[in-house]
This record gives sequence, C-alpha cells and structure tokens, in this order.
Amino acid sequence: QVQLVESGGGLAQAGDSLRLSCAASGRTFSYYAVGWFRQAPGEEREFLAAVSWSGSNTYYTDSVKGRFTVSKDNAKNTVYLQINSLKPEDTAVYYCAAGYYSGSYTNGFSLPRGTNYRYWGQGTQVTVSS
Repeated sequence: QVQLVESGGGLAQAGDSLRLSCAASGRTFSYYAVGWFRQAPGEEREFLAAVSWSGSNTYYTDSVKGRFTVSKDNAKNTVYLQINSLKPEDTAVYYCAAGYYSGSYTNGFSLPRGTNYRYWGQGTQVTVSS
C-alpha cells in the first residue's frame, strides 16, 4: 500500500510560481512512476508529468514543457511539481498518483493514462487569478 499526500496549492496571481509537493509513504517499488494530473471544473482529468521512482527519468505532456518541472527528493520520498508563469487556466485540483511502470520515459508510453496508476492522493487546489 502506498499513501500519497499533496500539498502546496493555494491562491496565486497570474505570473507567480508554485511548487506542489507529493509526500509518499508505505511500500514502494523501484519500478514505480509518480505522475501529476489536474482536473478543472467540468473538464476531464489531464496528465501533466511523471517521474521515475529513482528520480532519474521524467516525462511531460507537450503542453506543459518548459513551464512545469517534476522532480523527486529521494531522501524525503517527496515528488515536486514546480509550476512557473501561472495562468488562470492552470486553476484546477492537482493530483499525484503512483503506479508500476517499467517502460520508456522517452516516449511516455502509458504514463499519461490514469489507469497506469494504482494509488492516488486526495488532491490540492490551485486557483490562479488574473
């Protein structure tokens, strides 16, 4: 069992930066990936980025490349999502999720699929005002 707890969300102004955290505890495996998703009201859940459990490999959806950065602090068992140049359209609940993944991080394969992840956090709200 893996427990994930997100934090770091809140109210921000357009142009600000935020760093979201996802603290992981419980049983984990070397071949786990941790992904970040978000869901805005009335919208489908959207994949953003993923990082390997070692922290060595990352994968981003094209729309966030250059503005979002995913990383992992192995000592703290915490995954971060840095969001720069926040936009009002970034307003959403942000979730982290963990699941087994042994595929490529170059092409991402199944990383964007929610079904790849077995464990989910409760989400953290990010609200960006213009």
